[in-house]
Amino acid sequence: MNKIIFLLVALFFCCLTLLGQEQRWSLQQCIEAGKKTSIAIKIQQLDIKKVQKEHNSVGNQFLPAIFFTGNQSYNFGSSINPSTNGRESLNIQNDSFNLNAQMSLLDFKAFANAQKSKIAIELSKETLKVIENEYQLQILESFYQALFTQELLKIQEEQFKNAEFNLERVKKEVAIGAKSKSDWYDMQLSFAQEEKRIVETKQLLGFQKKQLFQLINTENSAIEAVVLSDIMQTTLNQKMTIDNNPKLRYAKLNYKSSLADAKLERANNLPSLISFYGFSTFYFKTLNQLNGQTIDFAKQIKDNKNQQLGIQLNVPVFNGFRASKRFSAMKIEAEKTKLLIEQETLKVKNQIELEHQNKQNYIKLSAKLQEMKGFAEASFRSSQAKFSSGIIDAVVFSSVKNQWLATAYDLLKNQLLVKYVDQKITLLKGEMY
Repeated sequence: MNKIIFLLVALFFCCLTLLGQEQRWSLQQCIEAGKKTSIAIKIQQLDIKKVQKEHNSVGNQFLPAIFFTGNQSYNFGSSINPSTNGRESLNIQNDSFNLNAQMSLLDFKAFANAQKSKIAIELSKETLKVIENEYQLQILESFYQALFTQELLKIQEEQFKNAEFNLERVKKEVAIGAKSKSDWYDMQLSFAQEEKRIVETKQLLGFQKKQLFQLINTENSAIEAVVLSDIMQTTLNQKMTIDNNPKLRYAKLNYKSSLADAKLERANNLPSLISFYGFSTFYFKTLNQLNGQTIDFAKQIKDNKNQQLGIQLNVPVFNGFRASKRFSAMKIEAEKTKLLIEQETLKVKNQIELEHQNKQNYIKLSAKLQEMKGFAEASFRSSQAKFSSGIIDAVVFSSVKNQWLATAYDLLKNQLLVKYVDQKITLLKGEMY
């Protein structure tokens, strides 16, 4: 019994240890998790399967259509007697059976429909890529927002160790009379302000990580243990152009689809040729007639057989100009979708140019931020010595320390922004993870 209790306690503490361990999540892991759980992606994947099932090839559209019909009817009063072909006062039961087949020999709409159906599959697949691309851009944005805050918290917590050291030091110096109580109060206020900033940063980080995991539709009960890892190295392909951008590819396919619609509408004005075959037979009997003789069912079915075979040519002649108007409207729609390609190209191109400009700005700013960080570090070390010797008070020292904290974070954030922009440009050009 004691062994069982010991094992349960050991298992409990083991679980606590595992829960307390860091969970490192990279951008790649977040994107992979999101692709597996995204409902929008799953819906579009089903839509692709649906469109593929709806696709009909040209050969499939020329396969014959076969129908079988059976009818049973009753005629009362004056009716045509099938046995004499004369009109009599009869009550008749009539059963008829028909087998009809029809097959297109020439139909331009079949070719247009097949082309339209094929483009519809490509459009559906490209829609999935658009959804995935936009989704990855959202994850990228959310990931780096949380990463910025996480790195800020690291800097704040590192500086907080210095605040704890100085607070304890001032407390001892006040106790021996080396510093006044006002310095103690100032240091306590500065210490409390740093504590407050750390609490606020932790709260913001927890909120941003929660947003990230909600975005990738992943449950994580130990959100505080999650550590975002910036380990993805992005190598920009200089030869890669914006032609792979999913939105641009979708716009081009949409233009092809509009042209296919116009061809389909034009096909309605072209001749079509179909062949047909029909087989029919019937059975009848008179009802409530004395001395009425009814021929056997099987014999009637055999004797009343009839077959029909032929071809039919349909040539549109005049339909009130409705078809020509629809065709003209389709041509205008195609021109509109062609302009949408130019619009989307310009939009993507401008967006990438702006991101390249942002990257150059961050790179140029990096040297200045590095220089400022060096100055801030030197100023902090000097102020630490002056504060320890009583030359400056706690308020001035806290101000210098905050400047060092701000410059350190600005430099780190600027370096992360360069990576963020590189990965964003990669996604905008259509290269996805």
